Amino acid sequence: MKKKWWKESVVYQIYPRSFKDSNNDGIGDINGINEKLEYLKELGVDVLWISPIYDSPCDDNGYDISDYRAILKAFGTMEDFDSMLKRAHRLGMKVMMDLVVNHTSDEHNWFIESRKSKDNPYRDYYIWKTSKQGGEPNNWGASFGGSAWEYDEKTDMYYLHLFSKKQPDLNWENQKVRDEVFDMMDWWCQKGIDGFRMDVISMISKDQSFPDGKLNGGLYGNGSPYYMNGPRVHEYLQEMNQRVLSKYDLVTVGEAAGVTIEEAKKYANEDGTELNMVFQFEHVSIGDGKLGKWTTKKFDLQELKKVMTKWQIELSGKAWNSLYLCNHDQPRSVSRFGDDRAEYREVSAKMLATCIHMMQGTPYIYQGEELGMTNAYFDKIEDYKDIETLNIFEELTSAGLISEVEMMKCIQARGRDNARTPMQWDDSENAGFSTIKPWIGVNKNYTTINAAEQMRREDSVFHYYQKLIQLRKEYAIIPNGTYCLIEESHPQIFSYTREYQNRKLLVLLNFTDKDSQITIPEEFRNKYVICLISNYKEQSISKDILLRPYEAMVLYI
Repeated sequence: MKKKWWKESVVYQIYPRSFKDSNNDGIGDINGINEKLEYLKELGVDVLWISPIYDSPCDDNGYDISDYRAILKAFGTMEDFDSMLKRAHRLGMKVMMDLVVNHTSDEHNWFIESRKSKDNPYRDYYIWKTSKQGGEPNNWGASFGGSAWEYDEKTDMYYLHLFSKKQPDLNWENQKVRDEVFDMMDWWCQKGIDGFRMDVISMISKDQSFPDGKLNGGLYGNGSPYYMNGPRVHEYLQEMNQRVLSKYDLVTVGEAAGVTIEEAKKYANEDGTELNMVFQFEHVSIGDGKLGKWTTKKFDLQELKKVMTKWQIELSGKAWNSLYLCNHDQPRSVSRFGDDRAEYREVSAKMLATCIHMMQGTPYIYQGEELGMTNAYFDKIEDYKDIETLNIFEELTSAGLISEVEMMKCIQARGRDNARTPMQWDDSENAGFSTIKPWIGVNKNYTTINAAEQMRREDSVFHYYQKLIQLRKEYAIIPNGTYCLIEESHPQIFSYTREYQNRKLLVLLNFTDKDSQITIPEEFRNKYVICLISNYKEQSISKDILLRPYEAMVLYI
């Protein structure tokens, strides 16, 4: 495979609203990021992915953009951004912007113009349709609940919004829209940014016949077969690549809900005609039920092994993997895939980190993951701020599909606000995030789980992540080696090997709170074996290894 800097990098995602508040208004900001760059440098990460900081009414916390070339006042100024970018570069870190171009805010000037009249020059920047049989143009449901269509009285037509009604979808069929988007991207590249994470990029091309979707027992039809990985998506991304991306040395990752292995090979092909890698959702959707992700069901380890292995093997040599368990849209990884009880939280957080960081691909760390931060477990719906959570709670409980008590349990397990509580810097009031009450509640466990405490302690989750990142830089086998699952049907252990240039790694991971035994391959049973990293102090390497609860061990020959 071709060598590229982003294949050997580790990315750290910052959710600005919750990272660090520098001016004590309860909202994180760009100067707060600037303040903490040394912390990120010490951790050892290479790229900072910053969730949207553009001007926005914040219906969906900035993923509804009203001006792509301005900074949201609550986050600071463009001068603050330029200063942060320069400082990150001086410290040897790159900055990846979050690009949201499937939709804009309904307060973007393009949409304000678009809804004025049917013959407005901006009308065709969005997707407008007339009523069908006295109702909506089709039966599609929006991702945040409700219909995907909003009626606009002024022109007696509906516009499409696959998310909130304040997030109208752009019409990528219109060349002018594409020209505007590419021009804006080029503007940011000229500023010196180092890449783009592209929000729901797999949804930009819609089937132009807009057919009804299957009802599947829900209130609305599932339109995803007609807008996920749509008919012209690869054509559009190739045009984006030719006109912008190929002119700069960037890292690009596309959020691609519904992506298959075959589609991923097109998006992230080794020829580099589209993007560098995609985020797929198959592993984080394990356990989803009849109400989608709104369930308390635990993931199945056999299924996780199967899915992770499939992506490792199928993309090898053909496309590049992005490795993650947590982000701003997912619950905390230690609460979802590990064990956040006090006794096991740190050891299981380290085990999960080992699982991801020893695979082929680019690992992503979500803020606080390097501390083993947990789900918030707020017990009142009023404590949640996320538009998806609030809308779905209302929709599913009022339709009688689930009780309020049960729905609260689902939100505590899977809601997006779990990852959005303020970063836990120290044990002072508000976790050192702000001197005033933050925009969303702080997790109650901040007095024991925080960066200051972990940076002082050598055996902390923070220092474990630091070591994993360092190993990736020192051992070429980690970014480059081929992957092979072993003992695939073991009920408690996930184990795999990596191989590169006559070197081998064996990764052993106990995903349970019980001791578990595994027989290791013969070649790892000799005096030349090195234990590169383990989350327990003493290791015993023999033919049959007894792994303790949530133990992780990486052997190298």
